[in-house]
Amino acid sequence: MSQPESTAQAVLPSWVDSSLIQGMLRGIERESLRMQSNGFLSQRPHPQALGSALTHPHITTDYSEALMEFITPPQDTIRGALNYLMDIHAVVNRQLEGEEKLWPMSMPCMLDSTDDNIPLAQYGSSNIGLFKTLYRHGLGVRYGRRMQTISGVHYNLSFPDQLFEALQANETDEALKSLSLQDYRSHRYMGLIRNFIRLTPLVIFLIGASPAVCQCFMTGRDHQMLPLTRGTLYTPYATALRMGRFGYQNSAQKQLGIQYNNLHDYLEGLQKAVKTPYKPFTRLGLDDANGEPIQINDHVLQIENEYYSLVRPKQVPEDGETPSQALANRGIGYVELRAVDVNPYSPIGIDENTAGFLEVVALYCLLQDSPALLQDEQDVIDQNQAEVVNRGRAANAAIWENGQKYPIEDWCVIYMKQMQPLAELLDETYGTDLYRKAMQTMQIRVDEVDTTLSALIVGDTRTHGGMWHFGQMLAHQHIEAYQAHQLSKKKAAYFADLAEKSLQKQQELEQDSGISFTEYLAQYR
Repeated sequence: MSQPESTAQAVLPSWVDSSLIQGMLRGIERESLRMQSNGFLSQRPHPQALGSALTHPHITTDYSEALMEFITPPQDTIRGALNYLMDIHAVVNRQLEGEEKLWPMSMPCMLDSTDDNIPLAQYGSSNIGLFKTLYRHGLGVRYGRRMQTISGVHYNLSFPDQLFEALQANETDEALKSLSLQDYRSHRYMGLIRNFIRLTPLVIFLIGASPAVCQCFMTGRDHQMLPLTRGTLYTPYATALRMGRFGYQNSAQKQLGIQYNNLHDYLEGLQKAVKTPYKPFTRLGLDDANGEPIQINDHVLQIENEYYSLVRPKQVPEDGETPSQALANRGIGYVELRAVDVNPYSPIGIDENTAGFLEVVALYCLLQDSPALLQDEQDVIDQNQAEVVNRGRAANAAIWENGQKYPIEDWCVIYMKQMQPLAELLDETYGTDLYRKAMQTMQIRVDEVDTTLSALIVGDTRTHGGMWHFGQMLAHQHIEAYQAHQLSKKKAAYFADLAEKSLQKQQELEQDSGISFTEYLAQYR
């Protein structure tokens, strides 16, 4: 992928046909804050009727008790995944209390002036439940709680083994041909990840949807944002502030130097970060004046999940495994694409166009050459990402690649053209026109920057008199969509049963604790 001028013929090898793609799976994770009727963050506990946030497979919480996370199981079509996600939203909407609504944007609803009114997620009295809450307390101590109220969408994607077998059979490098299928699959997924990192500016430009923030989000922070309306700040040409310096990142992790050039080095870097003390975190202390723990440890990462990244290699952990152990034991099973803002115009935060586009991009990234990603190139990618995040819609916004400067639209066009055969292949695989339509929608955004999500949000926020008013209006619209969604009796009963079983499972965990949390934490430390 080092030459942007490469031809479409090279993008899709002649031996790749739709039968090799059949069996792709995708799952979606969507985060959303519960908001009170006055627009402020909910202070209520997670609704009991939805079950246990600790043990429910599809409805849980992320950082805050008010930050819900909805998780679909893997699905064999995009429509299947989106429909499942809509089912979850409809179920949750029925159980929200006190006129609460789901906030429809990545950047948070109104927050109080103090971080203490951002309630940490609670998972009960079991050791694992207390550990999860302590981890979140540590994040707040390290980075402040405000950053943790940002919502996103994670798009999980796996390709079938027959595709990796065919790719391996067509390799010319004997060393690659001799790898086990597990190791070869991991090798190709790491290549996908490197290429996705290179193309993140394209993703942010086309589906970035966080160009503005409530003024309250910036309390106590230095910034150069401008007032968009009363109570709302923005950067005039921004696309995705969630992905920038006021979003989900931190300086400690910049120094990690975690590599994506092979799975072994990636896991080694992650393990080092989990085991290496970091002086600024050491100075915060492990416990408060009363001897109560305030963070799990003083290491660069408390646990592996603390590492924020644009895309992650993943494997489903078995009982007792950490994410790293699962990857080391069984290789990469799927990738998690994390550079995705919540689309506020969709009741479920993502639509067919975004899903189809992400799958085309991922298949492109898998099939292209993917040279090692070294620091010099990473520095250029970081510069490109900052450019797109902060001023991607500016007339003179530019991308650097291979020492050459491209106007952002020209750079996008190069890759959009190269990806077109892959959209056609995916349409052929599924007997649909979804992928071509998704690419047409994205091409319109490249051709006319005012049709990008970020531009539309700036205009609509201004029209409605601020982010809060605009968000409230969308939240009301989305409630109508949830209420109109036909949830079968069978599906409603399935979710009711899941809720009940999850509460039972949490209770079992709480009765099962053989040691105190103090001992449990001491063992981990």
